[in-house]
Amino acid sequence: MLTQARKMFYRARGYYAGNLNGQAFRLDPYHSKFWRKASAGDWEPETFAVLDQFLSSENDYLDTGAWIGPTVLYGARKARHVYCFEPDPTAFRHLAWNLDLNDIRNVSAFGVALSDQFGVARMASTRGEPGDSTSSLLHDAAHGTDALTIAWDQFQAAQDLSRVSLVKMDIEGAEFFVLPTLLDWLKQKRPALFLSLHAPLLEEANRRSRMESLLESLRFYNHLCDENEQPVTVQALLEPAALSRFQTILLHD
Repeated sequence: MLTQARKMFYRARGYYAGNLNGQAFRLDPYHSKFWRKASAGDWEPETFAVLDQFLSSENDYLDTGAWIGPTVLYGARKARHVYCFEPDPTAFRHLAWNLDLNDIRNVSAFGVALSDQFGVARMASTRGEPGDSTSSLLHDAAHGTDALTIAWDQFQAAQDLSRVSLVKMDIEGAEFFVLPTLLDWLKQKRPALFLSLHAPLLEEANRRSRMESLLESLRFYNHLCDENEQPVTVQALLEPAALSRFQTILLHD
């Protein structure tokens, strides 16, 4: 009952007063349980460490898979400008609300999916709840929604991305067909890449080969690390136990 009363209070007030890695924010009250966890420092401290390391007021940040905005909000305080993608309409509404609650003006938020082509694609959550952070272009269940997609070359042609120092990609398995479209740009500009890998969402028969192909395509980076910035090898990432779980890697020069 106390928890319910707190939720009602936050919603009546219009925001949850929390913090992200020590930075105070007003946050949407409908995700107070998540914001409470994040405010306690229990949500992906390694992600905030990467943002601290690779973002500055002189550089830009590209966030693909922004969800309701924890990394976007924090990144906006660190970077000159943030470009972010969140195609799930429920998540995007809360992302926009969180940006507005904090009067953040250096973010370009796009309610579309970065994909390998322009068009419309079906996407759905693995858990069946819209906006729950697991929406993916790999899923097209009846409970899903249509999402507008844009190809990387179209987006790149319309924006000056020359100052991007960090790319975060967490797109629930779509990285296996989206990331290859960024390779030429990544080779040329060499921003740090913080990449979430969702091998368990692939068919088991070709899981290893697709992971190996993706990792081999990123060999031009000098350093390959795990989410805690510890060195890791491609072979370790291809072990059967590793392929059975979600992994996050950091690549940089």
